[in-house]
Amino acid sequence: MTASNWTVPPFGLGTFRLKDQVVRDSVRNALELGYRVIDTAQGYDNEGEIGKTIADSGVKRDELFITTKIKPDNYSADKLVPSLRESLDKLGVDAVDLTLIHWPAPRGPVSAEEYLGALADAHSQGLTRQIGVSNFTIALLKQAREVLGDLPIATNQVEIHPYLQNRKLADFARQEGIHLTSYMTLSVGKVMEDDVMKDIAGAHDATPAQVALAWAMGLGYSVIPSSTKREHLESNMKALDLKLSEEDMQRIAALDGQGERLANPASVAPDWD
Repeated sequence: MTASNWTVPPFGLGTFRLKDQVVRDSVRNALELGYRVIDTAQGYDNEGEIGKTIADSGVKRDELFITTKIKPDNYSADKLVPSLRESLDKLGVDAVDLTLIHWPAPRGPVSAEEYLGALADAHSQGLTRQIGVSNFTIALLKQAREVLGDLPIATNQVEIHPYLQNRKLADFARQEGIHLTSYMTLSVGKVMEDDVMKDIAGAHDATPAQVALAWAMGLGYSVIPSSTKREHLESNMKALDLKLSEEDMQRIAALDGQGERLANPASVAPDWD
């Protein structure tokens, strides 16, 4: 399967908090193992390292699906497109496959109409093949649809894991045909210590991480787990072949509400659903 066949791929590599040689090693290992989806962001400060690693890998551009995100400092109409061009230069590509608004920044100086309009302009200029959002609530998704009109929202990337299942948002997105991408699917390692997750993993000769990723993909979400260890990158890929039973899915569903929201920066976070 090549990137050209995908809308938003089900599985890829996240690079949040990975910088310098650490991100180079992670991306290099992932590409060698067969990963073809790389998720980054302007705010991660690692686009340049990722671009160099991709260039050195020999993997063809049309085999890759690359996502980046616009940081709030670049939301204004005079900054968004130039900042994306800078991201493209760092990544060494003519266009990315997907560009997201990273945070809605409801109390920020730039309105949603302005930054979504600028994102649509970036799309019309061919700088990004698809556009989307991240950390948007139901109300914000409705607003985004009004602003963007017929231009599709490819995904809403949000925190979803067994302990924060975001069901109200997920139900709305499903009804409206808006794809969700789950980040922090492993709840920063909490799933590895969970008795239910370990029990399900044992029954499938799998790891709790594989179970969490398979659960999210089973609900129709894309996942972008990160790791600095090659063996974990390789292990995570096996979640693509793991099929959980309905009983497994129900047991994981019952874990909802047992964990706090992990990503909630006061300056840019919305009033969550």
